[in-house]
Amino acid sequence: MRIGSISIEPLRDGSGTEQAGEIISRFSDPEAWRCHPDHFGDDGRWSFPVGGFLVRTGDRVVLVDAGVGPMDEDGYVGGALLDSLAEHGVTPPEVTDVVFTHLHFDHIGWTSVDGSPVFPNATYRCHEADWTYFVDGPTAAAPVRDKLLPIRERFIPFTGDHQIAPGLDARAAPGHTPGSTVFVASSGERRAILLGDVVHSAVQLSEPDWTVVWDVDPVAASQMRNALADEAAARGDLVVAAHFPEMRFGRVLIAEGRRQFSAIA
Repeated sequence: MRIGSISIEPLRDGSGTEQAGEIISRFSDPEAWRCHPDHFGDDGRWSFPVGGFLVRTGDRVVLVDAGVGPMDEDGYVGGALLDSLAEHGVTPPEVTDVVFTHLHFDHIGWTSVDGSPVFPNATYRCHEADWTYFVDGPTAAAPVRDKLLPIRERFIPFTGDHQIAPGLDARAAPGHTPGSTVFVASSGERRAILLGDVVHSAVQLSEPDWTVVWDVDPVAASQMRNALADEAAARGDLVVAAHFPEMRFGRVLIAEGRRQFSAIA
């Protein structure tokens, strides 16, 4: 995908599998997934990719999210992200920036392995609220700390909307986590929005009252999700989320008064 001179490539690391009925639903109807067998199957077995995105702008080589890492556990299988990078001609030392939409385990897996940073020359960034929530505060989680503390000396937090590199901006989108962030690549009037986990399934773009159990603040997450979807539909922005099928970009369209996601080839 190109936005002006900026290139954006999905990087597949592996996959995750969950039972939709336990994870994703309408607030008022936990069985709502049954109306979407094309997304969740007849048995509710929901499989989705995990990975990140490679953004190249100017002389910067930016990794947006770092997949689940080399693991095979509890329905999550990773290990392919470095190979995906290599397919685009990039080695770990050439990555200049690693930025996180948020700090859930399936977005930080390749930050460090066995206590050593995987991207030794990169600067690492995420919203300060997520670093506090997952690393330094009373809600800190040991597995996240183990992944992130090895890069602490190279970590620079941001606290609001923030330019990462020419044409690539971080935009606060709290709700899924306290510091949840989307990244906007722009050139002139063209924009592509990397939604992170503000949206987990494309169904959430057409069903305005769906949530996932991983949302720290479900009400705020729903409001943010719908605001971004409405904005993307009004502007014609390209959007993509880390767990969309094949990590494909698309647009949010309005048909008969309802939003829907239309993937592009």
